[in-house]
Amino acid sequence: MSPLLYLTLILVLGVAAQWLAWKFKLPSILLLLGFGFALGHFSGVRIDDYLASGNGHSSPLLSAVGLLVAIILFEGGLTLKFNELKESGLPILRLCTVAVALSFGLTTTFMTMALGYDLRISALIGSILTVTGPTVIAPLLRHVNPTKKIASIVKWEGIVVDPIGAILAVLVFKIAIAGDFMTAHTEIWQAIGIMLGVGVVGALILAKGVEILLRKHLVPDYLQPVFLLAVVALAFTGSNMVEKEAGLLTVTVLGIALANQRSVSVRHILEFKENLRILIISLLFIVLSGRIYAEELGEALPKGLALLAFVVVIGRPLSVYLSLQFSKNTSMKERAFLAFLAPRGIVAAAVTSIFALEFEEAAAHGRFGELSPVIAVQSRELVALVFLIIVGTVLIYGLSASPLARRLGLAAKSVTGVLFAGSNPWTRAAGKILHDDGHRVLLLDTNYQNVSAAKMLGLEAMRANILSEFAEEELDLNGLGTLIAGTPNDDVNSMAAKRFTHQFGRAGVWQIAPTDRENHHKKSTAEDIRSQNPFTERPDHALLTKMVAAGAQMKKTQMTEVFDFENFKRTYPAAIVMFLADSRGLRPAPTELTKVAEGTTVYALIPKDEIPLSVPEEVS
Repeated sequence: MSPLLYLTLILVLGVAAQWLAWKFKLPSILLLLGFGFALGHFSGVRIDDYLASGNGHSSPLLSAVGLLVAIILFEGGLTLKFNELKESGLPILRLCTVAVALSFGLTTTFMTMALGYDLRISALIGSILTVTGPTVIAPLLRHVNPTKKIASIVKWEGIVVDPIGAILAVLVFKIAIAGDFMTAHTEIWQAIGIMLGVGVVGALILAKGVEILLRKHLVPDYLQPVFLLAVVALAFTGSNMVEKEAGLLTVTVLGIALANQRSVSVRHILEFKENLRILIISLLFIVLSGRIYAEELGEALPKGLALLAFVVVIGRPLSVYLSLQFSKNTSMKERAFLAFLAPRGIVAAAVTSIFALEFEEAAAHGRFGELSPVIAVQSRELVALVFLIIVGTVLIYGLSASPLARRLGLAAKSVTGVLFAGSNPWTRAAGKILHDDGHRVLLLDTNYQNVSAAKMLGLEAMRANILSEFAEEELDLNGLGTLIAGTPNDDVNSMAAKRFTHQFGRAGVWQIAPTDRENHHKKSTAEDIRSQNPFTERPDHALLTKMVAAGAQMKKTQMTEVFDFENFKRTYPAAIVMFLADSRGLRPAPTELTKVAEGTTVYALIPKDEIPLSVPEEVS
């Protein structure tokens, strides 16, 4: 197989796995791992066949993997905001310190006592398995859609523990080579000091420099995303040259620092990095899983399953419960969910690949004395062992996290709720009937009277600007799957729909028809910065407001064999259909609606003169 064909297959399979995961609501990582393993198994070709031989950090593949992982962690750091720590800061701190130490100790003990591994190999795996990572956490959070508090805790833990786990692996390796802690303690403390100096202090200085360059417009807008990419690569490589694996800490702190400075916006950079992250994750998982032979998996399977069972059933739950035992910031339900959510991802795979080679090379040079041959054999098992843990944890948590979150009341049973930008009479009327039918409805408006009127109806409403940083970063969107931008200002609606595309996707953002839609193209706003318009007849804000003021009311009608959509249109010719609800959930009605399936509930704004004195059985 030619290198070009192999690279093309990696890209095609990566995109196909992501699409299938979205289509069938499956964990994307699971499909990526399966596709990668299948590609390597059936084609007999692996990425190593096209690369020059190397070992340790001289391996071109592992060097590339390390750099790509650094980009992922930097992007993850850009999503971490300090305002999320107001109610979840202490749990995050405990999970990233006490829980890491407990997990490390428990896993190391189990591998040594139960699986018979050398203590040094056990400690290496114990350190690596403390990580989770944004590559698996981010897709799971999108799939589960938990409460904002839980999402913040899981996201912070998943990103922060990755460099901690990598640093712990470095320290374990130094102790293993030295023979014992007392022999290596000077070198260890020196390494920790260098890592903190480079990874924290160095990253903060670098972040300040980048902030100044961007604030003074010394880097043009079109160059900023790739400029940051180069900075990340330089920070990662430079840090690793000073101290091994310090680069992951550096890029994570760099991302957090840039995300929380206030002088320049990095939103456009974050959007670029998010798109890049999806591509990187797709390529990395397929490439790394494709390097593993079926024979290696078969040999590691018994020990892998035993370790998986321990990690899922004992290791993670015990670490979480003990670390959060006396925490008043988390409830028992929240602890239960956190105890059963710790999938491993690309950082675990990458760090294992690097240190497995390091241990194997050290064993080949007799650095472990008489145990060197044994450790060399055990080192060769590590990659397949961790691969099984990754597959197992992604499978278990990917399939169980969403039902568990709903069962514990930490996630909405559906994500069909509606966020209304604007709390005016027609959005309140629509929100009221949807709320009464059990759908979550949230209205945002800057007008105090409008918000008060919504609350008087029993609706969830908040005085806030839909374009504010608060709305984008601090709103709890749990259960909400649609935005209806319905303010009187067309430009605000356009910008709101554009900004919330990230949360709801293009299919989930709608803006009320603009008033200039019939104007000449010289006068009307360009279509590419607008979103789709909802509701039949494509009404604008003025028309809907006028109808409600004239006595129009929201009514719901279920389509039946006797009273179908044709009958509905004949009965209410001037009605505007606003929402449809069926087995697929609640959604805005499109502007062109000609057919509605039997069993669908139609929510429509019906003019006063068409409202019957006695409501038919189908209409309520």
